[in-house]
Amino acid sequence: MLHITRVIRGAALIATTAVATLVASQGAMAEEVKVRFSWKLKGEYGFFYLGEQKGVYKDAGVALKLGEGAGSQAALGSLIQGQEDAVILPGIFAISAIQKGMPVKIIALYQPETPIALISHADKAVTTPKDLEGKTIAHAVGETGTSYLDAFCEINQVDCSKVSKIQMDSQSRVPQFLQGQVDVVSVYRTNDLPVLEDRTGQTFPTLDMTEYGLAIPGMAVVASDDGIAKRGAALKSFLAANAKAIEMTRSDPAAATAALKAVWQAGPSDKVVQQQIEATSASLHAPADGKPLGWIEEKAIVDALKLVGSAEDIGDPKPASTFYTNDFLTQ
Repeated sequence: MLHITRVIRGAALIATTAVATLVASQGAMAEEVKVRFSWKLKGEYGFFYLGEQKGVYKDAGVALKLGEGAGSQAALGSLIQGQEDAVILPGIFAISAIQKGMPVKIIALYQPETPIALISHADKAVTTPKDLEGKTIAHAVGETGTSYLDAFCEINQVDCSKVSKIQMDSQSRVPQFLQGQVDVVSVYRTNDLPVLEDRTGQTFPTLDMTEYGLAIPGMAVVASDDGIAKRGAALKSFLAANAKAIEMTRSDPAAATAALKAVWQAGPSDKVVQQQIEATSASLHAPADGKPLGWIEEKAIVDALKLVGSAEDIGDPKPASTFYTNDFLTQ
């Protein structure tokens, strides 16, 4: 009997040691991937935190390190300096930077169209593009919603000379709108709009610019050319985990809200954050059936270059292949 007990104890010890060794080896195999957002925490980033909480990245062999940002330019700067492995920012900014010579590429495009909307006051409602004529709209340099207003007008046969863009600093746009100093302001459906409607208790007349043909590349994953060459396997694992985390968030936005709020106690209410997360999930899609989430179409790049060229002098556009790669997306 004593011999049997010793055998059982010995087997248990061996099994425990084997499990510990396996866990340790998995931890050792996990590659650190440092990711920088282009801005402060918001609902758009919820799927990263749900995936991290549920072990999606760990299971993919990724030790994920997430960090807030202070703008797209700063995020791209840290990327090319080797401080980050990837940055999350609007694809249109990456395209503009690459055209200017920055050695980076888009490796996933989750929002083929940035979820931008124009909101207005009920007494001067703007719900179709033609309603813009005769209205004033807040504009800040570099602001996504109005930087490409001329292109939006052209697509929808609106006389843009009848739309008055009132230039101001970015922080003044919404207050000026709420005070009635301008008729229209642009907002992100995935960020600003839920916050604004919760704060004011109003539901604003809304013109969804994407529904009327304005396709500005939105949330994208960008890596440096150097990182692509040296850390391809880790980047591929990261993108595969992202796809799982995004689908997990679609299925359970409340869980994603809780995961994000665990690291963002100073954020808006759970209700608002969940609205941001749900709006984000609705905006994340593959460009065509049969393509993985994040897939980048050449046409999206070509069209985006035309958009950028409509707002600034970009010279001769670089070949579309300069701007992106789909090599790290799982088919």
